[in-house]
Amino acid sequence: MTIDPARKTVAEHLVDYLERRDIKHIFGLCGHTNIAVLSALEESAIDFVNVRHEQIASHAADAYARVTGRASVVLSHLSPGLTNCATGVANAALDCTPMVVIAGDIPTHYYGKHPHQEVNLHADAAQYEIYRPFVKRAWRVDRADLMAEILEKAFHLAESGQPGPVLVNVPMDIFSEVIDSATFDRLRDHTKSLVKPSIDDETAERILTTLADAKDPVLYVGGGILLAEASDELEAFVDHMQIPVAHSLMGKGALSDAHPLVLGMTGFWGTELVNKSCLNADIIMAIGTRFKEADCSSWYPGYTFNIPGSKVIHIDIEPSEIGRNYPTEIGVVADAKAALRVLLRVAKKLFPNGFDRPTLKEKIGAFRKEFKAGNAEMAASDAFPMMPERILSDTRSALPDDAIITTDVGWNKNGVGQQFDILTPGSILTPGGFATMGFGPPGAIGAKIAAPDRVVLSLVGDGGFGQNPAMLATAVEQDLGIVWLVMNNNAFGTIAGLQKAHYGKTYGTLFDGKNGDAELTPNYADIANAYGAVGIRISSAAELLPTLRKAIASGKPTVIDVSMINNPTPTTGHWNILDIYSPDKDVSHVSTD
Repeated sequence: MTIDPARKTVAEHLVDYLERRDIKHIFGLCGHTNIAVLSALEESAIDFVNVRHEQIASHAADAYARVTGRASVVLSHLSPGLTNCATGVANAALDCTPMVVIAGDIPTHYYGKHPHQEVNLHADAAQYEIYRPFVKRAWRVDRADLMAEILEKAFHLAESGQPGPVLVNVPMDIFSEVIDSATFDRLRDHTKSLVKPSIDDETAERILTTLADAKDPVLYVGGGILLAEASDELEAFVDHMQIPVAHSLMGKGALSDAHPLVLGMTGFWGTELVNKSCLNADIIMAIGTRFKEADCSSWYPGYTFNIPGSKVIHIDIEPSEIGRNYPTEIGVVADAKAALRVLLRVAKKLFPNGFDRPTLKEKIGAFRKEFKAGNAEMAASDAFPMMPERILSDTRSALPDDAIITTDVGWNKNGVGQQFDILTPGSILTPGGFATMGFGPPGAIGAKIAAPDRVVLSLVGDGGFGQNPAMLATAVEQDLGIVWLVMNNNAFGTIAGLQKAHYGKTYGTLFDGKNGDAELTPNYADIANAYGAVGIRISSAAELLPTLRKAIASGKPTVIDVSMINNPTPTTGHWNILDIYSPDKDVSHVSTD
């Protein structure tokens, strides 16, 4: 009996389809509902990145997609596997990261019978409904012949418009069903990506004339610049028009912090220069940003933006973002890269000699110098436990300009946004909208797999590192030369500082053990060693920089555990929660040491 080579299981067709899409890696964890896919992957060139917890897979896939600029793929088991994965998928959703989650489910012939691990408390076979609040779309594949077109729709939707994750939920019997290749073959010549919208010359002229006539214009850029891979276009436009650039947290690294017109990150953790510049702007041109709460000082006037007052031009790929939080004078639905190309071309036609603002550059340069001088004592301090400013300073010194940094939540995110220079666009990966503790360490895995020739370092607090230390097993198995720098203040430090400032207590926010004690537990260096990685616990400030340089040079997965003072990140903006806690007091965070 001859077997028709065109007749394969749906799982085998799935792997063939992913290969034709040039998928190189799949992140996930096995389960009885997805082993048909794993078996089909065994002979494939696609590498399955095996993890010990599904949240590790989704965070790693998130970072992988940010570095590659294409949708990543996660393979999940049903129910607990899918819910374990959910936090990382939701993080990707709020940060607009393209991702295709493929999940196994109960067999179709057991719908409603309450088989092993079925989600059916409100509807039969309802597992895929769990993801509806945060994915762009969730499909349940009810027929094998629909698998191909659902996959095609899934990838296009994940990568188009405002990118984000999607779910393809597949009953295990459909994975194992044998079908011919006709439904997959018809897609072979279909486009793999959609052309993104741009702007017309008339709109570009209107925008440019408005900017040219403005007294104090500001460009306000967000993560949409990085998602569109538009940093080069942004830099060329800024150089020609000479307009200062403010950015959101997610826009950090859209333009090198060394550029003379970069003002810095806005909002609660923004500096006086950037917040005042935005307050005083008569025209704000926003590109690829959603004007989110922390970036806008909870939208309170007088802290970061005065809108209305300042007039807004807003360019974004997603129509619903335009005018969501601030009234907009000119709203344009367009891809950031395409729009900036048109704007630059028309700008060169309208203003062939460009603009020159030497006084503005001098003002920005003087503030940067003054700001760094204000941090100099902390950045050079030999105190131990270490000052966070010294940790960031030594880390920047140790890293090459194009190193990829993943951050987590706390000083390592807020302080980096405010004080740490990103010199290569797109080289910082941070959890923005969901602010997910635990993103950074597994995110570094995805980043290193995506860019194996670049240095990858994860700046993370002890709280975040403790979320999923099992990611070290994957790093060791994959031989990934990542450095995890644990800024260990023996606390959920940001929350401890808030509680201490507003309630005079730190209950539930500090860990047992004295900060700086050699016996402080857990010892993350010992945990790293147990997983087969290199673990180092720093005992003095002078040790950190040479230890970092040695760890980077070694090419081995290395955890550096460094004790840190729990001081708050300085703030000049505002956050509404402060009014909720202490409506009659001018207080933010305080040190808990």
